Amino acid sequence: MTRIKTNYTNCFHTSYLFFVLRTSNFVLVIFTSNFVAMNIVITGASKGIGKAVAEKFAADNNTLFICARNAATLQNTADELLAKYPGCTVKTMVIDVSIKDEVIAFGNWVLETANSIDILVNNAGSFLPGTIHTEADGVIENMIETNLYSAYYLTRCLLPAMMSAKSGHIFNMCSIASLQAYPSGGSYGISKFALAGFSKNLREELKQYNIKVTALYSGAVYTDSWSGSGVTPERIMEPGDIAELIYATSRLSPQACVEEIILRPQLGDL
Repeated sequence: MTRIKTNYTNCFHTSYLFFVLRTSNFVLVIFTSNFVAMNIVITGASKGIGKAVAEKFAADNNTLFICARNAATLQNTADELLAKYPGCTVKTMVIDVSIKDEVIAFGNWVLETANSIDILVNNAGSFLPGTIHTEADGVIENMIETNLYSAYYLTRCLLPAMMSAKSGHIFNMCSIASLQAYPSGGSYGISKFALAGFSKNLREELKQYNIKVTALYSGAVYTDSWSGSGVTPERIMEPGDIAELIYATSRLSPQACVEEIILRPQLGDL
């Protein structure tokens, strides 16, 4: 546990919207109390899809709780968000989501700080291509711990508070690999099928608590992992595409829940 590093990056945060009326003689500032900042928890938020989701919610002056493995990259992301959206609040913790104790520590840290959990985005994950009969020993454990257990343990940690409040929205970043097996999917595909099952069961369990659950089945998105692959950014989707969908889905009325989203590149899967 000594490797866990926390950092609080706080800036001016207000629960008011304001309007400025200007005339030649005076400036009138009118404050309203309609705006309520939300607490947004995002794993794997230092780059790629997670960073794009963080930026989308930061633009609304929300409070973000984000985590990632690399301290420098995570801090750079926090600094970028604050510079671009000075009305938000960004809180960071460095963890390895494949380690159960660190995931639970992150969840407890969020609960100690936030008075409610409005949105949880289980985004962190990793991909190791291979086939079941040839992949290295330990790959299945790595994929399951990173892609399934991270979401499982963090969600379990935060759920009691969400269930007590009878509100909240959980997004699970599944994959097209959760729906259809493909060559070289190996243990990655197994872990993503499992995450889809987790999401489906969670949806049924949480209906009575007014907590929404959305599984997002995404095709290829151009992130750092595609650099040097020979695939051009124009061929596949952008991280912002996923962020826009998550944001829009989170803004529906309380009585509406998008259970599943399937998103592919326009030209289809690679």
